[in-house]
Amino acid sequence: MKYMLIMRSTDTANEAYKDVPFEEVINRMGAYNESLINAGVMLAGEGLADVAQDTDNTFVVDFSEDPPLVTDGPYGETHELFNGFWILQVSSKDEAAEWARRCPLGPGSKLEVRRVTEAEDFAAFADNEYIQKEEGWREEEAKLRAKNA
Repeated sequence: MKYMLIMRSTDTANEAYKDVPFEEVINRMGAYNESLINAGVMLAGEGLADVAQDTDNTFVVDFSEDPPLVTDGPYGETHELFNGFWILQVSSKDEAAEWARRCPLGPGSKLEVRRVTEAEDFAAFADNEYIQKEEGWREEEAKLRAKNA
């Protein structure tokens, strides 16, 4: 089963992080990522740029307009934003929860954990053109990753 761990922050968490040297944050996250990799459960993971510090490269696409409207915000309240993610391949919901508990986040931070859908979730649509194409795309992506590794 695949799960996505979505890192969320709050104003409380942001205040607490101001007192922690950034190198310490990097070291704690690095050690956590290394434990995920060594256990063979981490498929992907990335941190996201802070919307307040990377305004030139951050935007919102609002689909309530036709055509969709691209703006430089608003981005929502702090607790609505996410700061990064991990995608894990684990055997169960319980294992995903255990890895989530080990994440070195401080007070005020939250991880939203969601199961990632897989081909089996769409078995009723197995003859759909795009369901079939997606399987091929995933195979091509895996070959490309193996080639570039």
